[in-house]
Amino acid sequence: MTTLAIELPDENATHSVGQKLARLVEEAPKPLAVHFSGPLGAGKTSLVRAMLRSLGVQGSIKSPSYALVEPYNLLNFSVYHFDFYRFFDQNEWVDSGFREYFELQNAVCLVEWPEKAGTLLPRPDVCVRLAYQERCSGRRLELLAHSDAGRWLLQHLEK
Repeated sequence: MTTLAIELPDENATHSVGQKLARLVEEAPKPLAVHFSGPLGAGKTSLVRAMLRSLGVQGSIKSPSYALVEPYNLLNFSVYHFDFYRFFDQNEWVDSGFREYFELQNAVCLVEWPEKAGTLLPRPDVCVRLAYQERCSGRRLELLAHSDAGRWLLQHLEK
């Protein structure tokens, strides 16, 4: 497993990393799944929004907290932004019918609160963990690769 840690002193740093991730997601082999974990307010949605903006999504980028998924059909692939915060039981994942999205050949699945789906969610290519910094207002971003595509993404992000 490959790991990369990045300090995010402010919102601009978060947006910058989101833009870099977006460029790599465009080039990465598909399908691709990225999980975003961390406490409320740590910046998961901000990071995903920065990625989507950089990928060319125009207009309002809604949080999928209530709809559970927001699809974005881009030129060469589709992005599915999931938010499972409102799941109370991992079986809601089964009932949702979302498994098929993770099997689409030209899909990128960005998942906030993946732990709410428990062990039923397919293993991601990359886990992104955001945490508050102890002594400042910034955040710490930790990325963990779980596949060849995930390792490729982290290696290129380091450059």
